[in-house]
Amino acid sequence: MIALGLYDIPNLGARPLGSPSAKEKVSNMLKRALLGVSALALLAGSAAAADLSTRYPVKAAPVPVQYFSWTGFYIGGNVGYGWNSPNFDYTAAGLTYAYDVGNADGVFGGLQVGYNYQFANNIVLGAEADLEFANMGTDTFLVGGPASGAFTSTSVDTFGTIRGRVGYAVDRFLPYFTGGAAWANTSFTGPWGWTSESNTQWGWTIGGGAEYAITNNWTVKAEYLYLDFGSQDYTFVGGDSISTGFNMQTVKAGFNYKF
Repeated sequence: MIALGLYDIPNLGARPLGSPSAKEKVSNMLKRALLGVSALALLAGSAAAADLSTRYPVKAAPVPVQYFSWTGFYIGGNVGYGWNSPNFDYTAAGLTYAYDVGNADGVFGGLQVGYNYQFANNIVLGAEADLEFANMGTDTFLVGGPASGAFTSTSVDTFGTIRGRVGYAVDRFLPYFTGGAAWANTSFTGPWGWTSESNTQWGWTIGGGAEYAITNNWTVKAEYLYLDFGSQDYTFVGGDSISTGFNMQTVKAGFNYKF
């Protein structure tokens, strides 16, 4: 400084000791700016994270609904009760006598195998074959007519069916109608032992039932069938003839394993 009386005139070409230079000032300003920007970024990130965690909760993924299908092969077993109504007609000298030979009732049991296909509209079409082992028979003492005093016997040893099925599935519940061919191995002995033979008779069957799936593989069922086997005729040497036949009704309960 140069003293001029009472006033001091600054020396423009000199810098006081300890004061920062212009370069240092700029550097300090940049540092302060960077620190400010970093602080704002941290505050903004924290606010965004808090906003997302509070206003946008994550929804759990929906659980897919599992639907049961009846499509597939199956095999199973059954037990039931049957009653058949045999008829016995004896013709002699042009006159026919119809004898009441009672009913042949009894239990049976067996196996079944089949296949179902379920359409998108829940209609179920299928096919089933079954084999039954039976103990149904009757022995009859004939009264009146030309065969009076004689005995006849009829028995059913085994029988089975080959059927189609059509039903409507209500999820695991399946009511259905069924029908097709039927067969039976029968034994017949005519009056006085004039004829005695065992053969296979063919006929037809119709019925219905319901089935319920207790798991994805195991099902239980109940079923009613009407079976008709027509009649068979025998002619003796003397010209007399007989006609015998029967129809049968069955109810059964069973189970299936679906593959």
